[in-house]
Amino acid sequence: MRILAIESSCDETAIAVIREQDGEIFVEKNLLATQIEIHKLYGGVVPEVAAREHVSAIFPMLMESGIDQYGNGIDAIAVTAGPGLVPALRIGVELAKTLAWIWKKPLVAVNHLEGHIYSVWHHAIQTQKEPMFPAVCLLVSGGHTELLLMRDHGDYQLLGMTRDDAAGEAFDKVANLLNLGYPGGPIISKTALDGDPNAIAFPRPMHGSGDLDFSFSGLKTAVRVHLDANPSDRANTANVCASFQQAVVDSLVDKTLTAVSVHHPRSVILSGGVSANQALRSTLQSKLEKQFSEITFHAPDLSLTGDNAVMIGLAGLYRAKKKQFVDPLTLVADPNMRLAL
Repeated sequence: MRILAIESSCDETAIAVIREQDGEIFVEKNLLATQIEIHKLYGGVVPEVAAREHVSAIFPMLMESGIDQYGNGIDAIAVTAGPGLVPALRIGVELAKTLAWIWKKPLVAVNHLEGHIYSVWHHAIQTQKEPMFPAVCLLVSGGHTELLLMRDHGDYQLLGMTRDDAAGEAFDKVANLLNLGYPGGPIISKTALDGDPNAIAFPRPMHGSGDLDFSFSGLKTAVRVHLDANPSDRANTANVCASFQQAVVDSLVDKTLTAVSVHHPRSVILSGGVSANQALRSTLQSKLEKQFSEITFHAPDLSLTGDNAVMIGLAGLYRAKKKQFVDPLTLVADPNMRLAL
């Protein structure tokens, strides 16, 4: 099966062509146009600007993909239908609907969060070490922080989620407090390498709360209060970054290990943009190996941690094999699309 995948949920325009053959996955095309430099001017993503940039990028990328103008050789089209910024989502969704109608190809509506989870399958299939079910999934990005129990392909239960800021959003806001620039995650992670993670006693939000929810708004406020009381730290940011990052990592890992203790999965999946954070990856993997050595750990290749169309194609492939198609005449972008309740 050969899938054309389209992603435009935020500030990355992406098109991919993936093919499954004899149980192997081949990425024929993986095209990505980023808007980071544009949105740096605003300190965050502006939805209307993102949509205009998608329009400018997406048609040249479709041509670059080398797909026949009549869609010959494509078996299905997969597109991110939500969640995300609705002006941005609509660009990809309307393109996918149009192509599906003109080419008479089946259309798969992919949840962006499911795409992030399936980003681990590309490497897993190549190494024949696919996640085993049930799996606890920690999904951490700029807009979402969730813990899910994945019982099988397409079968999810929400275990916990952030009550306010997502972890990636907190990284961006703290980076802004420190005047480090945007996006905040990579900058804070790099700066933290020169700092002491135990230098500042920032709180671990929701620790001991008795549930699997997260909260990062108060942690961001704690950083601001510390900087107001210690203005010199605005110039010497390494300890602030290291201590803040450690608080985030501890919160995420603590809840994930609690979920593992309660639900007894066979695998743990880490995904989303923040899964590129090496401190988070290494801490979670190390603690899992020490406490639950029988459980396998899976994280995506660094190239697939951010928004991309390969992950949408992978998620779409599994749904296409189940013939879970949608009507191109009725599909609408859903900025609040849920993966599980």
